[in-house]
Amino acid sequence: MSAGGAFGGNRGARPVPPEKGVFPLDHMHQCDLEKKDYIGCLKSSGHQSENCRIFSKKYLECRMAKNLMAKQDLSELGFRNEGDLENPREENNGRIENGS
Repeated sequence: MSAGGAFGGNRGARPVPPEKGVFPLDHMHQCDLEKKDYIGCLKSSGHQSENCRIFSKKYLECRMAKNLMAKQDLSELGFRNEGDLENPREENNGRIENGS
């Protein structure tokens, strides 16, 4: 038998905080509407996430407002400004580049 816990764990191990991007599940369904809007957009757009950025932003804002994730500036999460969400093609003269 091992000297650790009942399932082989180390009883003296210190807990470590979750990595960035890991946050509590929404057990109380506080952001279900925003989540459903985002998933619906993904399905209707053939899973092209750039077409659903406004829904992604609203979902993250809901999670932050309900303390389901740490409050963070949206620019750190890839959102530059309001115009960026409304018309992503404007900066590239009507084209969206795929990075290749």
